[in-house]
Amino acid sequence: MTYCTIKFSIFAYLISLQFKMQVQIFGHGNTLQVTYLPYLTSPLSPSAPPLQPECANYIKVLQQFNTTHLLACGTGAFNPLCATIRVGHAGQVSRVGIFSLELFVESGRGRCPYDHNSPITSTLDRGELYIGLYTDYWENDAALCRLNNQSYTRTERDNRQQLNEPKFIGSVVIPDNDDRDDDKVYFFFTERGMDAEGVNKAVYTRVGRVCANDQGGQRMLVNRWSSFLKTRLICSVAGSNGIDTHFDELEDVFVLKNKDEKNPEIFGLFSTTSAVFQGYAVCVYHMDVVRAAFNGQFAHRERPEHHWTPYKGRVPYPRPGSCASKVNGGGFLGSKEFPDEVLRFVRSHPVMSSPVLPLHNKPVLLQTEPGGRRLTQIAVDRVQAQDGHYHVLYIGRDDSVVLKVISIYNKDTDTIEEVLLEELQVFKVPVPITEIIISAKRQQLYVGSEVGVAQVRLHQCELYGSECADCCLARDPYCAWDGLTCSRYYPAGVYTKKHRRFRRQDVRHGNAVQLCNGLQIDGEKYQGAEERQVYGVENNSTLLECTPRSLQARVLWYIQRGPDREEVRGDESIVMTTHGLLFLIVRIGDAGMYVCQTVEHGYVHTLLRVTLHVLGGERVNLHTGSNSDPTSRLPGALPGSSLVPAPAPGPTSQLWYKEFLQLIGYRDTQRLEEYCERVWCSEKRRRKIKLRYTQPLGRGERRARGRGEPHRTPRHTMDT
Repeated sequence: MTYCTIKFSIFAYLISLQFKMQVQIFGHGNTLQVTYLPYLTSPLSPSAPPLQPECANYIKVLQQFNTTHLLACGTGAFNPLCATIRVGHAGQVSRVGIFSLELFVESGRGRCPYDHNSPITSTLDRGELYIGLYTDYWENDAALCRLNNQSYTRTERDNRQQLNEPKFIGSVVIPDNDDRDDDKVYFFFTERGMDAEGVNKAVYTRVGRVCANDQGGQRMLVNRWSSFLKTRLICSVAGSNGIDTHFDELEDVFVLKNKDEKNPEIFGLFSTTSAVFQGYAVCVYHMDVVRAAFNGQFAHRERPEHHWTPYKGRVPYPRPGSCASKVNGGGFLGSKEFPDEVLRFVRSHPVMSSPVLPLHNKPVLLQTEPGGRRLTQIAVDRVQAQDGHYHVLYIGRDDSVVLKVISIYNKDTDTIEEVLLEELQVFKVPVPITEIIISAKRQQLYVGSEVGVAQVRLHQCELYGSECADCCLARDPYCAWDGLTCSRYYPAGVYTKKHRRFRRQDVRHGNAVQLCNGLQIDGEKYQGAEERQVYGVENNSTLLECTPRSLQARVLWYIQRGPDREEVRGDESIVMTTHGLLFLIVRIGDAGMYVCQTVEHGYVHTLLRVTLHVLGGERVNLHTGSNSDPTSRLPGALPGSSLVPAPAPGPTSQLWYKEFLQLIGYRDTQRLEEYCERVWCSEKRRRKIKLRYTQPLGRGERRARGRGEPHRTPRHTMDT
């Protein structure tokens, strides 16, 4: 029996289709293996057995062909192949798995690129495959195609007005109305613009459209699209000087479908093409704006050196780009009956004059300082909250991180607030996220990369804590305060015995003061705050760690001096970091109690009280002297002692001080380590002497096994 690994998108694709079956998995780690797929293989995980040599066959097309089969096409070591994969059911799972390759394998030329790095997009509707790819080995022939058992329709060869060095991103079939003959196929891609001399220059994002029932012309445009049109997708930010900053490179597109299948929402992830400025933006487009652009004026230019201008002449009938359907008059049974005048016009005028503008004429998400990280993928979930519906954006980066973000539009001020809910580290190694799929039915997020597939819950409400304020300030539309804890929010009418009716949630404003009965935590009362003891060595560095649960909270530090307190501000020796308060050089005068508070939407929350003890350098040197008696520095033996080890440490806890020294950056490590070892050795000898005078245990009694406390902090004895 032969097993070979297959690309993760099979598993993710099946989840997206919500098949009522299970996937049979063989192998270890993140390796997904299925049986009898000798042709369609792909390396997936470093934990998988190494391939000899490197696999050159990658699955590029994977679509649901019918209820029982999948259509899969692979590069086939620069010899594209296609095959159908039979999908079994959960009850049919056996040792050979639920996937089986049909015996008939055919050529994949025209349906799959030769190179696995070549861009491609595909969608399958009613048995017809719509695909955008480079059809030749040298990647000179880019085409948008439709394939079925009877015909093969594509864009024209070497027509740079239609396609000019495109990078295909996505495709989708969207109906215009109830007449299925009027369905349109939309392709999203980027391409190069051309100047008057025919030299490539700027990059533009395009949306192209063809009729799903387009059969080409009878005498011209034979087996070529007779309805292909394209227009530009705009995603830009208006500048103060009147010059817009454009995000022209489309990285990924996500079509969010809803109950009205005719009007889905289109989310595009864009990046800048400038070598100086790097930034990313997410823009949203509504279908009525897209249709209005394709129903508007055509673009025209007399000569290649001229600019595009709106076409002012007569437009033939039927309108070029329209479909042969009853909605458009029903006078033509198919595109082969269209007059040659219509076909000539659509060939010479494939570009529309009006671009497609985004919702609110601005991005819903903007990242101008990504920190050198690339944003690669986007997926969107529409969530119903107590104060309305929200779009939760899941954006993948190139370092295995998925950002969970919502954007809130303020109609009064025409502004958009971006709220970062979570940063999910999905994989241990930093790899680009290559695919994100949402399963609304299972409430799971499936994230794919070259190292495997990860399953992540869409909501982790318990991470926001057990306080009402923490839950409300998180502003997560999935979560609400139910009276006892932060749990999943269920809309009205969706109630079972497990879901409490009491819930508090305010995603738009996050007003925890009002929602949580005005329970403002007073700065003078710290009953609910965690308490810690931290030790530092004089003239070394020390970190007081405090991390807020909410990424939008502002952290404030105070030092308590008797009944009064004062705010700690950063200077040349104290740095306010995202992880806490960092003392670059700690001094004796810095000792005291420090209070960490967070402020968000007027709500003040005390998270932590830290008591900082500063050990004088001369005392540490005294304790590490060669003539000193370690036993005299046991608890209560030496007045003025600042560092005393815990009694009877276990074997796993005796090295706590080494981690402590690394944390505080102590310079005289060797002398302090020598002191600690001598103290513990003396303590062991003292315990052995004591055990000699201890009565032996009676028969049947069991001696208790001492257990050390891992990472135990040293006990502090006050001066006497």
